[in-house]
Amino acid sequence: MEILNKEKPRNLWKGVDSKKYHVHVTISTIDSATKSEEIDDKVIYMDEIEKRKEAYGICGECNEPGTGENWCQPCNAKRFEENFKNWTSGNKDIDELIQYSQLNAVYYLKCLEWIPFENLQNVTYITRGGFSKIYSAEWPEGYIWHWDIENQKWERNINCKVALKSLDNSSEICTDFINEIKSYLQIYIRNIVYCYGITQDPNTKDYMMVLFYCGNGNLRNYYLNSSSDTIKLYNLSRIANGLLSIHNAEKVHKDFHSGNILDTLYISDLGMCQPVNNKEKSDKKEGVYGVLPYMAPEVLRGYQYTKASDIYSFGIIMNEYLSEEIPFNDIPHDHILAVKICKGLRPKIFENIPKFLVDLITKCWDAKAENRPSAKELYQILNKWKETTCDNEIYFQMREYYTKTREKKLKNSSNENKSESIKTHPQAIYTSRLLNFKNLPEPVNSSDLSSFQINSDDVPSVSANIISECFDVQFSELDLNEINQEDDDLNDES
Repeated sequence: MEILNKEKPRNLWKGVDSKKYHVHVTISTIDSATKSEEIDDKVIYMDEIEKRKEAYGICGECNEPGTGENWCQPCNAKRFEENFKNWTSGNKDIDELIQYSQLNAVYYLKCLEWIPFENLQNVTYITRGGFSKIYSAEWPEGYIWHWDIENQKWERNINCKVALKSLDNSSEICTDFINEIKSYLQIYIRNIVYCYGITQDPNTKDYMMVLFYCGNGNLRNYYLNSSSDTIKLYNLSRIANGLLSIHNAEKVHKDFHSGNILDTLYISDLGMCQPVNNKEKSDKKEGVYGVLPYMAPEVLRGYQYTKASDIYSFGIIMNEYLSEEIPFNDIPHDHILAVKICKGLRPKIFENIPKFLVDLITKCWDAKAENRPSAKELYQILNKWKETTCDNEIYFQMREYYTKTREKKLKNSSNENKSESIKTHPQAIYTSRLLNFKNLPEPVNSSDLSSFQINSDDVPSVSANIISECFDVQFSELDLNEINQEDDDLNDES
C-alpha cells in the first residue's frame, strides 16, 4: 500500500514594505482600471495579482497571492464559515453582518467577531458623545491576528484593552449602528480607529462596538494637557493619511473635528461617513449635522458634504493643533457666526506658526472648494515636511515654532490644567447637532487671505509672522442689521 506523505504547509508570507504598499488590498467598488489621480499610490486592488504577490507573498496552503499581510481571504473564509455554527449574537442582522465581514475579510482588522460580554473585564464608563456612550474594558482573549499555518491555529493578540461604544437606543439595531460598523470594514485601516467586533450589555441590552482603545483621549485633550510639541508635523501627516484612507474608499467623513481624532493619530466616529455624492452641487437638503466651527461654508449653506469639505475641516483642525486654541470658543455658534464664516471669517492663527504651514492652512479653508488640495496632496506635502533633516529651512522654522510654543506654555504655566482654565461661551457647542441656516451669503475669502498662496514646489523660502487679527472680518452696521433681520425672519417662520 502506497503511503502519501503530505507536505506540511509552510509560512510563505512576506513582510510588507509599508512605504511602498498598503498592508492589505483596498476594499472598494473601484477597480484598478478606474483608479483616479486622487487615490494613494500605495493602494493595491484585488485584481492586481502580481502586485499582491510582490507585496504580501503567497499562501502556504493554496499557493495564491495574499490579500494582506499574513492573510489569505479565501482560506480564512472557509475557516470562519466552519465556525458559524458555534456562535450567535441572538440577532439575525448582527449575525449576518459579522458573517459577511469574516467571509470577505482581506486582513485581520477587517473581520469582526461576536464577543460575549462576559469575556470582557473591568468595564468602566468614560464619557458620552453627541449620540453615544464610551466605556473602556479589558479583553483577555484578544483579537484574531493571523492564521498560524504551521501550527494550524489562530494567533491572537491577547490581554488587550479596548473601548466600547454604545449608540443611543441601540438595543433595537438601527441603520446608524450597522452603517458605522460597515464604514470600518470598507475603509483602509491606516490611521482609522479599528473595530474588532460587537458585544451586548446584558443589563441595558444595548449593542456595543468593540474598538481600539486610545488612552490619550481626543486631539484637543492631548494638546491642552501635553507638553510634547516636537512631533506635530508627524501627527498631522498621520491624520492626513487617515483622511486619505477614507477618500481612497470614495467616502467622505462628514463630521471631521478635533474631538473625532484620538491619540493624535486615529480618526474615529465614522457613523456619518458616506459614499461621495456625485450629484451636482445644486442638490441642497434641509439641515446638516456637524460642529459649526469645522464645517465648510458651502455645507453651512445646505450643500452636500464632499471630499473638499473634509479638507476644509482638516484646515481648521490643523490650525487648532498648531495654535493650541479652540476655534471660536468665546462666541455663540449661531446664525451670526455662520454668516461671518461665509463672509470669510476664520479662526485666529498663532503668529509664530511658520509661513509654509499658514499657506497650507489657508489653502485648506479657502472659500472655493476647488482651490483646496486633495487628501493625497495634503498627505504628500505633510509627509515630505515631516521627514526634513536638520540642515534645511523647514527644520529651522519648526524649531523656532517649538521654542515659541514652549514659551507660550510657560507663560501660562500658573494653570496646572489648561483645559480647566479655558472659558468657553455657553452657546459654543462642540458636539454634532442638526443645523439649518437660511439665507447665508455666497462664500468668499477675507480680502487678507489672497496673499497667502502655497508655493508650487511646496518648500518655504522665508519665515514670516502672520498677524492673526487679519482674519477678523469687520461688519458694518448695515451688515449686522441684515443679520438681525434674517434672525427675526427665522423666528417668525418657526
